[in-house]
Amino acid sequence: MTDRDWDDAFDNRTHAVGVDALIGEWPVAAAAYRASGVRIDTDIAYGSSARQKLDIIWPDRAPKGLAMFVHGGYWMAFDKSNWTQFAKGARDRGWAVAIPSYTLAPQAKIHEMTAEIVAALDHAAQMVDGPIRLAGHSAGGHLVSRFACRDLQAACAGRIEHVLSISGLHDLRPLMATKMNETLHLNLAEARAESAALLEPRRDARLTAWVGGGERPEFIRQAQLLEIVWRSFDVDVSAVVDGIHNHFTVIEGLRDPNSDITQAFVT
Repeated sequence: MTDRDWDDAFDNRTHAVGVDALIGEWPVAAAAYRASGVRIDTDIAYGSSARQKLDIIWPDRAPKGLAMFVHGGYWMAFDKSNWTQFAKGARDRGWAVAIPSYTLAPQAKIHEMTAEIVAALDHAAQMVDGPIRLAGHSAGGHLVSRFACRDLQAACAGRIEHVLSISGLHDLRPLMATKMNETLHLNLAEARAESAALLEPRRDARLTAWVGGGERPEFIRQAQLLEIVWRSFDVDVSAVVDGIHNHFTVIEGLRDPNSDITQAFVT
């Protein structure tokens, strides 16, 4: 490992303007959307642990399929209740949208979170027919990217049409040199096993690594890294650098059914 300051490389909050206000608005907007009259089933258990629950936001008509959004927070923060508003774009385009919580570090290791998201998707897929689209932000981008990896076994894998990893991390090894690893407890074996860029993709994988142009350079590098590595496997992978968005504004378009990012998610 080099002498690079990896804490700074992953420090989105310090380097973005207006972050505290935006993050403070998320749970307010989520609660308002839940109260807006949309049909929503909450706290559906997909396992026995306290955080193994998901919500499904339903469209007005029979759903076109299942779209799942997995939240971020460096595997250490937030739950599904902060993110309901980000279902709006996909829901307005006719998709049922599942948003799971999952056990966070230090109570769970990253590979255990991956297994929980597999269980969440398989459970939601039993409730919604049709194709599946996956999106995740930051740590959630990492978690959904694992569904495009050949080693991951999900009962519904054959229904997954597209994975949208938004500001996802695809090489976890640098995290071992950060202070946050005091909570994540990543070792080299787990970092390698959980890094999509170090794994073989499914032959039918279709993945977009989406990142804001105003994000920390490491996040842009990781999106482009996955594209470079996986293209050698001749799968459908691309990296999109989205304007000047930072790590927190990059997902705002998911609220809009006509935004580029929503169209990438569910069209």
